[in-house]
Amino acid sequence: MQWLRKERASFRQFHSKQSVDQLAPQRSSIRHSSRASNAQLELAPTLFSDPVSVDNQPMAPLENVRLKVFRAVAEHLNFHKAAEQLFLTQPAVTLQIKALESDLGVRLFDRAGGKVTLTRQGAVLLTYANKLAATASEAERELGCKDSKIIGELSLGVSTTIAQYVLSRLLNAFFVENPLIDLTLHSGNTSEIVRLLLSSKISVGLIEGPARDRGVHTEPFMEDELVPIAPVDTPFDALSGNEFVREKLLIREHGSGSRHVVETALKKAGYPLKAFKKVVVLDSTEAIKSAVEVCHGIGFVSRWAISKELELGTLKVVQVKGVKATRHFSVVTRAGPEPQGPAGALRTFALERARFLSNPPTNPRQSRSFNR
Repeated sequence: MQWLRKERASFRQFHSKQSVDQLAPQRSSIRHSSRASNAQLELAPTLFSDPVSVDNQPMAPLENVRLKVFRAVAEHLNFHKAAEQLFLTQPAVTLQIKALESDLGVRLFDRAGGKVTLTRQGAVLLTYANKLAATASEAERELGCKDSKIIGELSLGVSTTIAQYVLSRLLNAFFVENPLIDLTLHSGNTSEIVRLLLSSKISVGLIEGPARDRGVHTEPFMEDELVPIAPVDTPFDALSGNEFVREKLLIREHGSGSRHVVETALKKAGYPLKAFKKVVVLDSTEAIKSAVEVCHGIGFVSRWAISKELELGTLKVVQVKGVKATRHFSVVTRAGPEPQGPAGALRTFALERARFLSNPPTNPRQSRSFNR
């Protein structure tokens, strides 16, 4: 997620120029605080959104920085994953936890045998820290609404293809319009994102496949097509049914939205998986692309995922008789009232604006071949 760190940092730097004088007293007080640590100073501009200006007076974020770090570590029971979620270094996270334990005079985590577990005191604190975070987020939303601004934390879950190939464009545009929203990002396949949503670990999700659960509500926001790819030196541009099933087929794992769409399209065209000479299951789009390049075979990937390979001429899109694997990327929320605050803002933006951001790449070689 290095691109997200860079984009958020540059965007904050741009807006901070407008309020340096307002922030100076706040920064000064932090700098001279006897409890301030280097990690705390590193976290200050990164973990939270820029201050909201109400009548030219800065409003600081309400959740305590150390409690936010504590909640992330407690959720993952892994300092490295918590650092990735918060877009921080692992040493900064470790220092914050040590400072919080020192302030409270209790040990919050046990670290033994390479495992991290909550102590009894840590479990007690987690209950109250979650309540405080929810209360702070609600207060920030209410205060932001009065100034026609949306602020607070957005806990977003994104399935893997969207996270790798679409999300940067979407969030870059979203944060231009909503610079005061903090982001916590989770990624996984479609099934994992739905589970996170149902367990209230995220407030909204962006998924690639259907969410077959009555507890969630899905709304399409962008069209996608999963296309068959082959090495660029493959002698064919199109395959008959008999030729297709003799090829090695590379597909995603069970639980992947891409796997469901491809398998459904193949079955509809009369190509069940058992008909193929060999089927190879891989756990990511990047793995499929690499395997097609090196080991040959036919893989199905999103059009959004192959712009670089088409430009470099390492892969090409081929046509398989009768196969058309289309789908929609969807916003997924819990069933019930429409989400408000940051989650509602992301949902509205995706539904109303995302499809206009860009078009997926096309394959000029393919267009010439099939328009003869």
